[in-house]
Amino acid sequence: MQNTVIFQTLLGPVGISEQDGAITELFFAKDAQDSVGGQATPLLKEAEKQLLGYLAGTRKMFDLPLAAEGTEFQKTVWEALRSIPYGETRSYKQVAEIIGQPDASRAVGMANNKNPILILTPCHRVLGSDGKLVGYAAGLDIKKELLKLEKSHVSR
Repeated sequence: MQNTVIFQTLLGPVGISEQDGAITELFFAKDAQDSVGGQATPLLKEAEKQLLGYLAGTRKMFDLPLAAEGTEFQKTVWEALRSIPYGETRSYKQVAEIIGQPDASRAVGMANNKNPILILTPCHRVLGSDGKLVGYAAGLDIKKELLKLEKSHVSR
């Protein structure tokens, strides 16, 4: 059974889902009062605690079991995204090189677009080759805020 909680953050309402002991989704909700079912399991409570710590600048890494559904290629890209250090960014081309497929920049972009576990799998740390903010499921304003937040806490 999938369980989901929605709670308020400084960036707006966020939902986190888990199934079979692993986080399967993190998304920005339309309303903190949205009803999605399930219960606030210990894992969801811990995920909420870690996310709020991250947004407060006191947590730079997450320690949660993740189980995103996707193709093998997508999972490889998402794993590479989790290797990008807090406060740093990479281009789509650099991520393609990290996974050993230097000509797969576009495919990396598509995998980023399908990332179901925002923030925990930090697709917001991927920029265009010219350093510009491009694409983010929750909108470029949220992406900009996440990068700004990390930059402001990187040396602490």
